[in-house]
Amino acid sequence: MNLNIFKSVKELNEALIAYVIEIANTAIATKGRFDFVLTGGNSPKELYQQLSTTYKDEIDWSKVYFFFGDERTVPPDHKDYNGLMAKENLFNNLATPESHIFYMDTTLAPEDAANAYKKALDKHFNGEEIVFDLILLGMGDDAHTASIFPGTDLVHSIEKTVASVWVEKLNTNRISLTASLINKAENIAFITFGENKASALSHVIGDSEKNFELYPAQLINPINGNLDWFVDDMAGNGLI
Repeated sequence: MNLNIFKSVKELNEALIAYVIEIANTAIATKGRFDFVLTGGNSPKELYQQLSTTYKDEIDWSKVYFFFGDERTVPPDHKDYNGLMAKENLFNNLATPESHIFYMDTTLAPEDAANAYKKALDKHFNGEEIVFDLILLGMGDDAHTASIFPGTDLVHSIEKTVASVWVEKLNTNRISLTASLINKAENIAFITFGENKASALSHVIGDSEKNFELYPAQLINPINGNLDWFVDDMAGNGLI
């Protein structure tokens, strides 16, 4: 694990942009495409905007395929739909073809949506093991990541790769990649900033004894890949 702490969110994003560009170009040079899993919420908006405008020419986007780590069970045109946020801040700027975007279909029932996403992944990876080149993850102030929330079934999910999960605290279902699938990735990067994340981060990274039930982000431990944390001073305060 590599812990990268920055004085500002601006510096964090600059470093993360360089990191994404390097991994993308290496994957494209090696295998002809870049399989990139996006995270939702507000944290990556600036990253997506910069990648698709200022740094647009640094990656051959025609060879990039986009996926999502999780999705909220709201209609695709809802402001909370992660796919819409990515479309507005990334895909529209790049004129990304729909065939290169793997949205989670929230018009289906949650379990059906999870099964459909797994089938789409299997098809893209030609039935071989699903190994993404890069997965971006956020972390909530309760230490959840993707939609693996404390105390939910996904904390203990081993067999499944994509699953629906009931999140009691939010009174809703979510659709998410599981930790077992995430951990197969070549590269995983957390983007975490803000004082409200400091307590959770101190437990996720700093605790010698793991408690996955309380701190699900501790589940992320790649089998053969790399794990990088991109953290600002405020979030990393409990680690210094």
